[in-house]
Amino acid sequence: MSYLNMQDEKLIPVVVELNTLLANYHVYYQKLRNFHWNILGENFFDLHNKFEELYTDARTKIDEIAERILTLRYHPMSKLSDYLEISKVQEVSPLKSDKDMVKEIINDHKILLKQMSTVIEKANSASDEGTIDLIGAYIRELEKSSWMLNAWTKKTSEQLKPNLIES
Repeated sequence: MSYLNMQDEKLIPVVVELNTLLANYHVYYQKLRNFHWNILGENFFDLHNKFEELYTDARTKIDEIAERILTLRYHPMSKLSDYLEISKVQEVSPLKSDKDMVKEIINDHKILLKQMSTVIEKANSASDEGTIDLIGAYIRELEKSSWMLNAWTKKTSEQLKPNLIES
């Protein structure tokens, strides 16, 4: 018996895109752990803590994405080899500078945000409000994290776009 008011044929594209997001998040999670363990330099304390915060959040999202797939009555991917095969987020060497690590994470955020938009597009076509709600919240959170990491890469003399409202 189906407890969902959605058609299976419309959910299959949603599940495919959620599994892709799950794969991306697994590689992203491991990359954050890698950077957390291998950060060096004057920004060690700030970034060591930030990377831990980010990978803890990613771990939660991995579980929630898998549980959403299960809620839709499908099995989530669960093999590392499958994650590595379909993930757009790529493994990298831990031998990077602090700034290069942050730039790498910001780039991964772009990949994750793009995949989240694809999930929302497919979920919208399936009238899957639960997935839309879940992923919409992820987008908001990841955009904020991206803004903060991007601000960290800037010089204090740099400015944002000019104010559109006269003071």
